[in-house]
Amino acid sequence: MSEPIIFVVDPDAEALAGVETALQRRFGADYRIETDTNPSSAVGRLEQACARGESIALVIAAVSTTDTTALDWLARVHELCPWASRCALLSWGDPQAYPVVRQAIALGRFDTWLVKPLGDPEERLYPLVAEILGLWVRTTRPSIPVVTIVGEQWARRSHELRDLFERASLPYAFCAHDGDEGRRRLEETGHAGGLPAVIFGGQCLADPTNAEIARLLGVNAHQVSGVYDLVVIGAGPAGLSTAVYAASDGLRTLVIERFVTGGQAGTSSMIRNYLGFPRGISGADLAHRAHEQAFALGAEFLLASHVISLSSKESEHVLTLEDGTQVTTRAVVVATGVSYNRLAVDGIDRLIGKGVFYGTATAEAPAHMGRDVFVVGGANSAGQAIVHLARYASTVTVLVRGDGLTMSDYLVKQLERAGNVRIRLNTQIIGVEGHQRLEGLRIRDTARGITERLAGTALFVLIGAGPHTSWLQDSLQLDESGQILTGESVVLGIEGAPFEWLEERPPYPLETSVPGVFAVGDVRHRSPRNVAAAVADGNLAVRSVYEYLHKLG
Repeated sequence: MSEPIIFVVDPDAEALAGVETALQRRFGADYRIETDTNPSSAVGRLEQACARGESIALVIAAVSTTDTTALDWLARVHELCPWASRCALLSWGDPQAYPVVRQAIALGRFDTWLVKPLGDPEERLYPLVAEILGLWVRTTRPSIPVVTIVGEQWARRSHELRDLFERASLPYAFCAHDGDEGRRRLEETGHAGGLPAVIFGGQCLADPTNAEIARLLGVNAHQVSGVYDLVVIGAGPAGLSTAVYAASDGLRTLVIERFVTGGQAGTSSMIRNYLGFPRGISGADLAHRAHEQAFALGAEFLLASHVISLSSKESEHVLTLEDGTQVTTRAVVVATGVSYNRLAVDGIDRLIGKGVFYGTATAEAPAHMGRDVFVVGGANSAGQAIVHLARYASTVTVLVRGDGLTMSDYLVKQLERAGNVRIRLNTQIIGVEGHQRLEGLRIRDTARGITERLAGTALFVLIGAGPHTSWLQDSLQLDESGQILTGESVVLGIEGAPFEWLEERPPYPLETSVPGVFAVGDVRHRSPRNVAAAVADGNLAVRSVYEYLHKLG
C-alpha cells in the first residue's frame, strides 16, 4: 500500500516550497508530500490518484478572497476525496477574508484554515496538521484490536458489546460465530460456552457482564476503601467535570459509572459547538480526555458498576452497589444523565441490535456502507448521528413527527450539504418489517394521510430521553418527569417525608432535598441539554460541595 498523500497547492512558488519543506521534515516519513502551483492540474492529479486507489489524507490550498475559483476547487476536492480534510491558506491583511471564511466553512467548502506567512511551523502548522492527520487515521485506518468478540452478527448482546467498546475507545474485532475466523478463535481458546464470547489475550469469557469485562481488562485500578469526600455517580460530561474540579481541589473523589465514560454525549460522532475545539471533537474522544485528566489529578474510577440505593445519616451517605458493595462518602453528586426514549411500535423490541439501535450507535455505521438507513428524531443528537451515518450509507432518511427540525443551525447546514440525506416531516412509524433483522418500515404521512413502505437495513432512534432516577424516588424530591429538584426548586417544609429539608439554611446551588447530595447535568430539573452546560454544572457543584464540607468541618 502506497503512503497516504498530503497535497499542497499554492501559485506562490516560494511559499509553496517553504510549506513543502516544513511538511517533509515532520511528516515525510509516513506521508507523501505532493505540490502544485496550478489548481487545475492539481485536481487532475488528485483525480488520477483516487482512480489508482491511493489515499488522500489532507489537501492544503491557497485561497484568495477576491477569487472564488480556489473555493470552488476545494469543494470539487471533497467530491473526489470525501475522506480527505481540506485546509485553506489565507493571507494576513485581507479585510474581506473573515466573511468569506465563515461562509465557505458553513457551506462545507473547507474544514479549517491557516494564515500565511506561517512563520515557525512548530507554532501553528505542525499542531494543526498533526491533529487533522490523527483524526484521519482514526476514521479511515483499522486499529489493532485489543479484544475480540465472537458472537451472532445481529444478536442484541453482540451489538451492546460493540457499542460498549466503541464508546470506551477500545479497539476491538468482531467475528461471526459461524464464520471461519470466528470458529477458529473459539477453537484456539477451547471455548464451548455461551455467546457472545469476549477474548483478551489467552482468556475467554462466555457471555460476560460489563463488570466481568472490566475485571478482565483491569479497568478499575483502585480498591474502594475508607470514607470519600465526594462520590460522583455517572461519568458523562457533567460527572467527569465534577471529578476534574473536585480532584484538583484536593477532595478524595470516586466516580462510579454503570457503563463506560462519556454518557449520552459519548455516543456523539462529532461535537462542533464545544468551546476550544473549532474542528469539532467526538464525544468518545472528549470523554477519554476528561477521564485521563481526572485520573491524573487523583480521582478514582469504578466502571461497569451500578448504584442501586442511597441512604443518608447525619453527615455521611452510603451508596449500595448491585454486587452488595457499600461506599461511604461525605458528599454525593448525582450525574446519572438520561437514556433514550423507546419507540412505541409493535415488534420493534425483538429487532434491537438486529437493525434497530437506540442512540447514535457509531460502532454500527461502517456496517451499513452503501445501504439505506433511517434516523428518527430532529434534535441535536439526531443531527450528529445523521452527519456521521451519511459518510457510510447510500441514503439516510430522517423521520420527524413534527413539522420542522429542532437541531442547531450548524447541523441543519451540514444536512443541507449532504447529498444523500432525505428529510421527511410529519411522519410517524407505524410498523417494522423483518424477522432475523430489520428489512423495512411502514410509515404514515400525518399531513397527507398517506401510508407507505420504505426498505432499509437500519433504524437509529433518537427521540428524546428520560432520567435515570427510579432508584431515587423515595430518597430525593423529583419533578413530574423524574428529574431531580435542586437549589431554589427544592420544596421546603414537607413534614415527615424522607426528603424533608431540615437545615436552617436554604439549599446550595445544585443541592438536592438531602443536604450534601447534589445533582448535575441532564438528570437535574430544567437543565440545558448540551455538553457545555453539563461541564459548567460540574464546576458549580464542586464550589457548593467545597462550601458544604468546609462547614461540616
